Amino acid sequence: MLLFRGGNASHHQISPDQRQELLQQWNEWYQRLSSQGKLEGGHPLEGTGRVVSRSGSRTVAGPFVESTEAVGGYFLLTVNTLEEAVEIASDCPSVRLGLTVEVRPVADICPSLRQPREALAEAG
Repeated sequence: MLLFRGGNASHHQISPDQRQELLQQWNEWYQRLSSQGKLEGGHPLEGTGRVVSRSGSRTVAGPFVESTEAVGGYFLLTVNTLEEAVEIASDCPSVRLGLTVEVRPVADICPSLRQPREALAEAG
């Protein structure tokens, strides 16, 4: 999975024509990955949302993340290696504007739950 972080601030510093060109580059990148069968999907995320926490049993307005750390969208890829996903991430049109692309493998089960499950499988 590619997680796109912190590109909004730099996008406001470019002209409307440059933003339009950047949007076209993103669309072309998306279509190319899709036609190659490497892209399962992806979407930008709205800047609004909620943070749910057990702390005090309340839901608070948020998310409260600095804009440089906020996840602004994602792509879900189908690739053979982490290195292939990193190569795809390096082609992101907004990296040159300060966007960070985090590349993460998607687990089949929550890693923190994996150990007890594996222990049960070995015992059974």
